[in-house]
Amino acid sequence: MNKEKALTLIFFVIACEIIGALGSIFTIPNIPVWYASLTKPFFSPPNWLFAPAWTILFLLMGIALYLIWESKGKKVVQERKIALSWFTIQFALNVLWSFLFFGMQSAFLGFVGIVFLWFSIIITILSFYKVNKKAAYLLIPYILWVSFATILNYSIMILN
Repeated sequence: MNKEKALTLIFFVIACEIIGALGSIFTIPNIPVWYASLTKPFFSPPNWLFAPAWTILFLLMGIALYLIWESKGKKVVQERKIALSWFTIQFALNVLWSFLFFGMQSAFLGFVGIVFLWFSIIITILSFYKVNKKAAYLLIPYILWVSFATILNYSIMILN
């Protein structure tokens, strides 16, 4: 990998980490008070697990985004635009979920938001697959985590 490509990869990873961290603006202040007061299901992970999990997921998203960005070829151009559009949509929905669930302190709105997020991630994975299979595979941990988070969000909504 040449220097320019390495810098591009680093840029995408850092961008995903920073944009992903925007959600923590709503999350962090609400964990010790509001979130701590909620009844959670038995399978709710400890709070300390969320930050490292999301850091790893944003890293994988940054690498996947880089692979899509670097994909070349006439056949790929339109599919790449679609993939990048879906990536942007799902990332916006990711940050929106933090606002809905933590910022608005609403498990119901969070659940609605995470359902849209889940579908947008599936569409993103499918669109990435058409451009670069490795990029799509890198998003599998993300959809698995968000699937778990959807069940957790639903459970919290029902319990509260």
